[in-house]
Amino acid sequence: MPEKEFLLDPQSIDLDNVLAGIEEIRKYNPQRYSMEQLTAIVYDDPDAGLVAGYKDLKESEFWVSGHMPGMPLMPGVMMCEAAAQLSTYQVQRHGALQAGMLGFGGLDKVRFRGIVRPGDRLVIVSKRLALRPRMMIRCAFQCFVEQNMVCEGELVGVSIPIESVKQDLTTNK
Repeated sequence: MPEKEFLLDPQSIDLDNVLAGIEEIRKYNPQRYSMEQLTAIVYDDPDAGLVAGYKDLKESEFWVSGHMPGMPLMPGVMMCEAAAQLSTYQVQRHGALQAGMLGFGGLDKVRFRGIVRPGDRLVIVSKRLALRPRMMIRCAFQCFVEQNMVCEGELVGVSIPIESVKQDLTTNK
């Protein structure tokens, strides 16, 4: 079987070249507290639609005590969330989608290929596959621990009208 093609070779990513830390990421991503799934952005090529970042996993992650007690494993859905947040960062930072807010539209071809534990650095790479301004974006993503691919797939992000969300939040108190 042929070796899996990388979106960006994990060995080529300079993890010490932090382009954006958490404060810069927060300018473009609305998630906060336990839902923040990025620590830093280390590669950003908006023309190629290629971006890389990482999440340093701590023992204090909200899922550690319950998934699974005595042998905590990062839930696959959290790896997908990290990939979505990475993709959102790039799209919003560069105004590619021309949307006030981006939300999950779907996941395809997702495969989990390895274990991620507290103490690991999860490196995520995302590549834009398709873009319809003000509508949706499709990205391929790959997640790594060291040089090992632990997750891959495709995600769809959709434009969410901020006014509707804010109204729903105030109405549903």
